[in-house]
Amino acid sequence: MAIYTKMGDQGRTTFFGCGMIGKDDPRIEALGALDELNSTIGVTLCSVEDTKLREMLRKIQNDLFQVGADLAGSALQNDSLPRITEQHIKEMEAEIDRLEEKAGLQTKFILPGGTSASAFLHLCRAVTRRAERTLVKAAGTIHLNPEMLRYINRLSDLLYVLARQANKELEVHEQQPIYKYFNKEFNISTENVPEDAQKEK
Repeated sequence: MAIYTKMGDQGRTTFFGCGMIGKDDPRIEALGALDELNSTIGVTLCSVEDTKLREMLRKIQNDLFQVGADLAGSALQNDSLPRITEQHIKEMEAEIDRLEEKAGLQTKFILPGGTSASAFLHLCRAVTRRAERTLVKAAGTIHLNPEMLRYINRLSDLLYVLARQANKELEVHEQQPIYKYFNKEFNISTENVPEDAQKEK
């Protein structure tokens, strides 16, 4: 069977339970963003040597396929495809709490970078935030499992603390932004910042 079906030659594709829809539909955009995120994590694995971190990223890759199935089956009955559940979120929150305790309290913004692993994890975090925005937009078109949105929101937090931990393990110090061309020195903390700033809630 050929990989090409020619079904999408006119800019349309199928979506479970909805028939043919345009490829610019928010639901297709969200599926594409999830695919891009999963691929970015795959690239990140090429720069990660830590066994536990590799296992965690592999688990996230599998979870993202479940997120995609959940999204694709939004118009179908709840038991027809795998769904993201509260347990997925609880597992991530426990890991975030553990890593934050090890990394210590963050009081200022940091520049993405440091080790290769940390830089790629920050890239994953940024792509996750974009995937989240596409899911929110898709939610205006079709009802989404609320646990799916919680999962993606929590995933960006997990990737953030993983990036910090990757630097900490190799004793690479976090670098803070330098705000140039101001008449006075600014000391900008992470408190009371917009939600689209570096570490979102």
